[in-house]
Amino acid sequence: MINYGLENRVALITGANNPQGIGATTAIAFAREGAKVAIVYKKVDRPFDENKTDHNGVDRYYAANAGDAEFVENKLKEMGADYLIIESDISDEEAVKGIYDAVLERFGRVDILVNNAAADDETGLDTIEKITSDVVDSTFAVNVRGSILMIKEMINRRADYGRIINISTDAAQVFAGQITYGASKAAMEALTRSIALEVAQYGITVNCVAPGPTQTGWIDDELEKAVLPLIPMGQLIRPEDIAETILFLSSEQAGMLTGQVIKVSGGHAL
Repeated sequence: MINYGLENRVALITGANNPQGIGATTAIAFAREGAKVAIVYKKVDRPFDENKTDHNGVDRYYAANAGDAEFVENKLKEMGADYLIIESDISDEEAVKGIYDAVLERFGRVDILVNNAAADDETGLDTIEKITSDVVDSTFAVNVRGSILMIKEMINRRADYGRIINISTDAAQVFAGQITYGASKAAMEALTRSIALEVAQYGITVNCVAPGPTQTGWIDDELEKAVLPLIPMGQLIRPEDIAETILFLSSEQAGMLTGQVIKVSGGHAL
């Protein structure tokens, strides 16, 4: 077992209300390592069929993202973790300041920021022929503006230890069918490199994890059969695979690793 040296570190993770999601899994992984955990989530209401939430697919995924963080809170409580849960909107600048006020009041500092929260369009409008300004604005508001605001606030209130991990997607550079989502994630990869250069003087590292097709509840059996041939390693990525990479990037061992985009994709979209 690797000792990541994260005991008593304070990790702030956005987008963590889906029980099968990367955010919730990462929060639990940090708690396992003895870190103090603050999670932020926002309910996203989309129509779903309650009768189809017992198996993987869009209905289960939409239901999970429309809920609160009860699952992860119960898990953290069961682990005896020191945690804080905040329902908020990272696309709002004043809300972001409120998030940091709450975390600093509780824990005194933020050592690690994981920008996992993301918005996308599931109405079929995210193509060049159908795109609307609302889709562009709502996607970039969370994925880019929200992440930037979270990073800015961390830097301005920085502690003596700093790790920032942004979450992209392995197909960010070419994402036909979800052009705004892909572009927003490509923007985060570019920002990762730029911000890494700016904050290196403070000893803060900034890296990006780009997951491949990850089973967070949305990939049904039919889609899995279609996707698997495109993954050289022959299996879907697990949220745990992403979480373990985030733990390493958050560790003291990764102190000289910055400005990198790391694909955790099983060879997909290389």
